[in-house]
Amino acid sequence: MPKFDISEYQKQRPMIQLAPLVDIAFWALMFFMIIAVFNQMEVQVNLTLPKSKTAVQSAQSAGKIVINITKDGRFIVNQKEYSNNSLAVMLQEVSKLFPSQQVIIRADELTYHKYVIQALDACGHANLSDVSFSTLSDENK
Repeated sequence: MPKFDISEYQKQRPMIQLAPLVDIAFWALMFFMIIAVFNQMEVQVNLTLPKSKTAVQSAQSAGKIVINITKDGRFIVNQKEYSNNSLAVMLQEVSKLFPSQQVIIRADELTYHKYVIQALDACGHANLSDVSFSTLSDENK
């Protein structure tokens, strides 16, 4: 009968490799840092959003386009300013690549209605139908 040598058993025990764990932790950290930067981009545009008593939180996709409209009618997307025509061109290009692209319009509460309509027209010409508006919920419900 062959003898069982305990030293051979110890040599064959599975070991946890630290290098792949460090790599995974590094990539997770990078992912969350990038997401945090993109979330901050839209918050840095100084807008006072209108309040709504019936506002409902909608499901948002990761690659949504947020069109910020300032009081004076400037269109800002990803910290880049667009004219009315260049916004329409950009949305048409996005629509070709992603036909069901989600668009969120964030307009200042003092923005003239015509600028919001121009953004809606640009979305309509690009055949983007998943358009929503960003508001703040009214605390006095």
